[in-house]
Amino acid sequence: MFHLIHRLKTPLLSFGGTRTISQLINMEKPCILATTFGAPGGIYKCFAPVVEKHFTIIPYETFPLDQKNLSEKVKAVFVWSVALKVDRGLMQSLPNLEVVVNGGVGVDHLDIPMINSFGVKVCNTPHVVDNATADIGMGLMLASARKIVEGHHYSLTHNNEDLPESSMGMDVSGATLGIIGMGRIGYKVARRAQAFDMKILYHNRNRRKEEERAVGAMYCANMEDLLQQSDFVMVVVNLSPATQKLIGAKELAMMKPTSTLINISRGLVVDQDALVEALQKKVIRAAALDVTYPEPLPIGHPLAALPNVIILPHIGTHSVETTQIMVEKMVTNALAVLGGNQPPDEVKV
Repeated sequence: MFHLIHRLKTPLLSFGGTRTISQLINMEKPCILATTFGAPGGIYKCFAPVVEKHFTIIPYETFPLDQKNLSEKVKAVFVWSVALKVDRGLMQSLPNLEVVVNGGVGVDHLDIPMINSFGVKVCNTPHVVDNATADIGMGLMLASARKIVEGHHYSLTHNNEDLPESSMGMDVSGATLGIIGMGRIGYKVARRAQAFDMKILYHNRNRRKEEERAVGAMYCANMEDLLQQSDFVMVVVNLSPATQKLIGAKELAMMKPTSTLINISRGLVVDQDALVEALQKKVIRAAALDVTYPEPLPIGHPLAALPNVIILPHIGTHSVETTQIMVEKMVTNALAVLGGNQPPDEVKV
C-alpha cells in the first residue's frame, strides 16, 4: 500500500533530524503523519518550524517500518501532494485519526465520504491561494500575449539584430477578457484586469451582481457568448463531474482565431487532445496553462512541442508568502480538531 521497502533499517526521520521510535512515542506533542519535509512531495524544509512547534511528525515513507507501535499515535494526516495517498487501507491502519488536512483548496484527490465514514474530518486551506493564483493567471496572459518567453529565448540565442515579424504580440490593455468561474479567484483576476482597462465578461452558475458592479463586468448566461467575444478566455472553476472537459473541441471552435485560452483551474477541465488539435490547426491563437493532466506533462507530450503554448508545472500558489500561510492554516485546522473545536476550514460534501 505504501510502495516502500519494508526491510529498511533506518530510524524514523523528522524534518528536525533523526528520531528513534521510542522518542517519537514518548513525545508530548500530538503525532501527525506527513510526507518527509524536504522530500519529493513534501512541504519544504524552511516551513518545518511552523509545524514542529505543535506536532511530532511521523514520516509517511517510514511509517510502515513500525506501524504496530505508531499507528495509534497518529491523530492527524497532512496531505501536501498526491505522494501521500489517503486510501481505505491507510484509514484502517490509524484507529485514532481525527482529521485529514489538505494543503491547498482542491480536494478532488481525496475521497471525502470514505474518510468521513471513519469519523474523520477533512479540512483544506481556502482563501489563502486567491491572490497568488490570480497573479499567475495575469502573468500567463501577459507572457502569452506579449511573447515574453520567446523574447527571452531570442535575447539569448539571436544571430542578428532584426526581430522577426512573428515576434509581435497582442495588446492586453483594452482587450476583452472572458472569465469562466467568478468565484473568489475569478473576482481577483477581474480586479487585476480592470486595472488594464480590459472589457470583462464572465460566466458563472449564478450571476454575481455585486462583483460585476465592482469591476464593471458583463454577465454571460451562456458560455457560448463569452467564448465568441473574448480575446482571452481564462478558466477559473473547481474540478467536478460537471466541469470535467468543460472546454472541448466544440467550445474551442467557438473562440476567436486570435484568442488565447488560459487555464489556472485544473487540468481535466480542458480536453487536452482537443486543445492540441485546436492549436495545431490554429483554431485559436495560443494557450497558457498552469495546470495539465498529468502533472507534470511527460517529456515529449504533443502539447509541449507546440510553439504557441506556455506550460507551467502548477505553480499558481507557489510563493513563499502563500505557502507559509497555507502551512499555518493546516496547523490551525489540525489544532482545532484535536482540541475538540470546530475547524475553520472543514470540507463537507
